[in-house]
Amino acid sequence: MIRVLDIFFAVTGLIVGLPFLVVIFVVGLFDTGAPLFRQERVGRYKKPFTLVKFRTMSPDTKSVASHLADASSITPVGHFLRRSKLDELPQLWNVLKGEMSLVGPRPCLFNQNELIQEREQRGVLEARPGITGLAQVSGIDMSTPELLAETDRIMLQSLDLKRYFHYIFQTVRGKGAGDRVRSGE
Repeated sequence: MIRVLDIFFAVTGLIVGLPFLVVIFVVGLFDTGAPLFRQERVGRYKKPFTLVKFRTMSPDTKSVASHLADASSITPVGHFLRRSKLDELPQLWNVLKGEMSLVGPRPCLFNQNELIQEREQRGVLEARPGITGLAQVSGIDMSTPELLAETDRIMLQSLDLKRYFHYIFQTVRGKGAGDRVRSGE
């Protein structure tokens, strides 16, 4: 049932959100010259997939987990996109393709070995990664791998339709800070 809802909401979101996607894309051309950000991430069963988001950092930013990136890399438009979570809209394409779910553990990078190991031990990598979930609405990011993996496990074991919608509505209402980025030094 959740996969059916994922497809329905992804299609609906892409159709309804098309004007926003176009505007953000055009603004992104002026902001960074490369409005889309693509990055290989760890998917279900550790299968790699290419995550697509709107770019929020300058194109020359080193490819690291958000909590390891420097806040000075975020562009002015990027600050708005992150705060409003509009940078996540292109991931609806990943959801439609079956690489992600709306609700699930945030997909990590292949170089985040500690997080991958913690998630493997808890069976978290057997689920599709998600755009949002319990960790995101609770303000838990990838800087605490053990806590994140345990929170993901708890979410997946208790995920039902009520909680699926709860995490989505919490995210839409602005709950959670998203991926934390280091303050400038």
